[in-house]
Amino acid sequence: MCLLTYFPPGATSDLTALRNGARVNKDGHGFAVVTETSVLVGRGMDAEEVLDEFAVVRDRYPDGPALFHSRYATHGAVSIDNCHPFRLGRDQRTVLAHNGVLPRRVRPAPYDPRSDTRIAATTYLPHMPCGPLDTTQGRRGLESWLGTSKLVILTIDPAFAHNAYIFNESAGIWDSGIWYSNPGYRPEPEPALLRTHTWHYVCEHCGELDFSRRGRYCGGCGWCFLCANPFPHCDCAQRIATGVALRRNATR
Repeated sequence: MCLLTYFPPGATSDLTALRNGARVNKDGHGFAVVTETSVLVGRGMDAEEVLDEFAVVRDRYPDGPALFHSRYATHGAVSIDNCHPFRLGRDQRTVLAHNGVLPRRVRPAPYDPRSDTRIAATTYLPHMPCGPLDTTQGRRGLESWLGTSKLVILTIDPAFAHNAYIFNESAGIWDSGIWYSNPGYRPEPEPALLRTHTWHYVCEHCGELDFSRRGRYCGGCGWCFLCANPFPHCDCAQRIATGVALRRNATR
């Protein structure tokens, strides 16, 4: 699933929502906070430690944009090296974090421990292949390349017109002044109360209501209720396929 959260300047951190996301996305966590002179980054495998560090840094620098990411691994090793956010190339002034599955050209080859986002951040996106991000053509090109994925970039590089960018913003959710990449920030309802929570049966992608749904996918458009991505870009399916491939290689 992954949960990518963006905080506009001045927005107060909702640690409860971030904990909800970290509870189901346990493969590493990270944050970035923009200050007047730098982009402060923290990453780690322990959710509570990273959340505590983020709370302290965000309280100290509330006036800039910020992001928080909890990872659900689909490509690459489960390690701190694959925790978001990533520096854009070697530029210490710009970072990015991503939710979803990126195109094949940036997916790791067999035995490559890097994640797709890490590869994109270090080797592909620094060249601005879609054009300048402050142009309509550049934004549309990058969003088209991302497909159903979402991307947040934070920067203090004066070459950029803004300190923060959200790509495929409309595919996420604004809630109380904070942007979330998917509904993973919401608390899990009690099993006995599931049918009283109509939203649990409403597809976030196409709006279809289906109380008889048995699987994880929406019968109308294929949207996954677990990872909030439409088929075939479902993170769950990608993770299962990756696990099967690894098991096959291990038995050879």
